[in-house]
Amino acid sequence: MPWSVLQVEPQRERLVRVLLMRKSFETYLPRIRVRQRVQLLFPSYLFVWIEQQWSACLWCPHVTQMLMSGNHPARLPENFVSELKNRERGGFVRLPRPAATFRLGQRIRITRGSFEGQLGVYDGMSGKERERVLLDLLGQAVPVVLPTQSLASA
Repeated sequence: MPWSVLQVEPQRERLVRVLLMRKSFETYLPRIRVRQRVQLLFPSYLFVWIEQQWSACLWCPHVTQMLMSGNHPARLPENFVSELKNRERGGFVRLPRPAATFRLGQRIRITRGSFEGQLGVYDGMSGKERERVLLDLLGQAVPVVLPTQSLASA
């Protein structure tokens, strides 16, 4: 399938999709649900099926560029869009859950940084690639936030 990618102005993805659909282009704008909020899986990007006349997409209002391969639109791998669509449930793409590296309460060892060599207790994620660890400092459990790659199982 000749799916290509358009980059559009922020917050204009849905409008561009409607405008392209009026020009008879097939489009796909994958959405996800994060904590009861609807978000776009790829903000500022829109997939469009292009057989001919791809330049008409470039002249659509709010389109900033088309991802290109030389003088022609770059093509996504054949199964990319169909695999995303197959993961949809109720109109939202279901993403695979990340494999949990540590369990709450697990003993861990800090392998880098100021606390290198210290043992602590895993207390959950604190952000993207950031983990909260409880360290025993001066007789108290003190929460410290560290990069994921700085931790290992004890």
